[in-house]
Amino acid sequence: MKNIRLLIIAMVTMAAGTVFGQPKVYFTKEISPESLVKIYKALGVEANGRVAVKISTGEGGNTHYLKPTLIRNLVEEVNGTVVECGTAYGGTRQDPKKHWETIHEHGFDSIFAVDIMDEFGDIRIPVKDRKHLKYDIVGEHLANYGFMINLAHFKGHAMGGFGGVLKNASIGVASTAGKAYIHSAGKTDKPELTWTKEYIAAGPTQDSFLESMAAAAQAVHNYFNGNIIYINVMNNMSVDCDCDGSPDAPELKDMGIMASLDPVAVDQACLDKVFSHEPKKGDDNKPLIERINRQHGTYITEYAEKIGLGSKKYILIDLDK
Repeated sequence: MKNIRLLIIAMVTMAAGTVFGQPKVYFTKEISPESLVKIYKALGVEANGRVAVKISTGEGGNTHYLKPTLIRNLVEEVNGTVVECGTAYGGTRQDPKKHWETIHEHGFDSIFAVDIMDEFGDIRIPVKDRKHLKYDIVGEHLANYGFMINLAHFKGHAMGGFGGVLKNASIGVASTAGKAYIHSAGKTDKPELTWTKEYIAAGPTQDSFLESMAAAAQAVHNYFNGNIIYINVMNNMSVDCDCDGSPDAPELKDMGIMASLDPVAVDQACLDKVFSHEPKKGDDNKPLIERINRQHGTYITEYAEKIGLGSKKYILIDLDK
């Protein structure tokens, strides 16, 4: 009877995306349109209704963003809309007109329906962790979608250390005002104040910023109430983000795709893969690790686990075996 009971528990937890309480993270080395669909289907959760596919369309001049040709099969599989929000630092994506021009230059609107969710305004959604934020400010069009595929490009980031699904859910879904609110750890929602020398000097600590990102990611996760999945594509892993118009060339070779129902687990799995990699000439993980460590980037998964967003412990399932 005991063995039968354990078998039943295992079947229930595996169906729910966990194995004995630990979330499953799926992995494939192959980075292709077909493998994105394959790993999506492996998650066992069908995207339904109006589906938002949250990506970064890339800053003008950037060439490392996830290309439309790579994500096309997945977006078409779920009949999704590619969604994004404006930035808070100027550049080519803070003004909607310039943002649409960049989206067009990068080839997205020629293939997909695209929605700049905060083009006409934003809304506030609840946050569970109120250490820094009273709410999360997101693009108002978020309310038009019942399901989200968080499709992130895993790479470095100048401020967060690295960017994966947690950043894509927090900073990525936040409106221009919401980005300022997260970067300032709840002190202001005005982008013009966030980057002044005076404000930076008296601004939040790095850990406060990372904690705010985790809280905002949790807000989006809870907003979709189970109707959200997370995918990290580990290619073109520069130390710089897709938000950088002149990123450094990647020194680390492409690694593959990770996916999970747990955002903490999938970001942690990517971090573990980068940190455990054996560096060699032409395939060096040291620059990315140095960028992550410089910004205390790994703290975001630690804090996200602490507030109950997910687990740093996971079961890795290799789809190539």
